[in-house]
Amino acid sequence: MFVASNFLFSLAKILHIIFTVFYWLILIRALISWVNPDPSNAIVRFLFVVTEPVLYPIRKLFLSRFHIGVDISPIIAFLIIKFLGYFVVSSLLEAADRLR
Repeated sequence: MFVASNFLFSLAKILHIIFTVFYWLILIRALISWVNPDPSNAIVRFLFVVTEPVLYPIRKLFLSRFHIGVDISPIIAFLIIKFLGYFVVSSLLEAADRLR
């Protein structure tokens, strides 16, 4: 059972890293959007390509229902990422601990 426990522990840690990286990428994209970035810049393109698959569905869902003049999709993405981080990672860590 220690193999399954170690697998779940490792999976939880990797997911935690992925959620943290996505959190920071979305934050950087939101901050950069305030200064009207050059769309041909490689960093701006990378941030757009990586974060848009996460932000677009949120933006489409909320902007179609609520007509707010501000894009709140990064805030909602932060909340979703934090929820998944707490729920999924904590659940996996607890499951790994029970298997030991």
